Amino acid sequence: MTEPSKTVQMALRVNRESVEATVPVRRNLVDFLRDDLGLTGSHVGCEHGVCGACTVVVDGAIMRGCLMLAVQADGCEIETIEGADQSGRLAALQAAFHRRNALQCGFCTPAMLLTAAALLEQNSKPSRDEIRDYLSGNFCRCTGYQEIVDAVAEVAGADT
Repeated sequence: MTEPSKTVQMALRVNRESVEATVPVRRNLVDFLRDDLGLTGSHVGCEHGVCGACTVVVDGAIMRGCLMLAVQADGCEIETIEGADQSGRLAALQAAFHRRNALQCGFCTPAMLLTAAALLEQNSKPSRDEIRDYLSGNFCRCTGYQEIVDAVAEVAGADT
């Protein structure tokens, strides 16, 4: 006999807006954001935390949305690519990605932008090796990464 699905009431802030929801205890954060809130910028890729496509910002730290249960975000401040875009904090990176042709299919781009922004907030002048290392948890099957590294280095004012 199948046990009824358990749900939990939670309250959090998503992209600077208060959200209250009842969610199944086993729903992961990225599915909650996509399916319940319609925030589809974070993508579902491997569902094992390896590809980085589901990256979101939780209380100021980048996290894999597929590895975190939605109920674990109770009381947290979540930022998705939609919220980061609206705030304008990604504008320089977005422009550099466009100039450097640092995106092709776009599947990894939201996570790459959030991750690159987190790096630049921690280290405003990273070396190219530091950029590569920091972005290494985000898979891109189209670009070969060179253009992505070039774009982040451009925003950092590093030699490109």
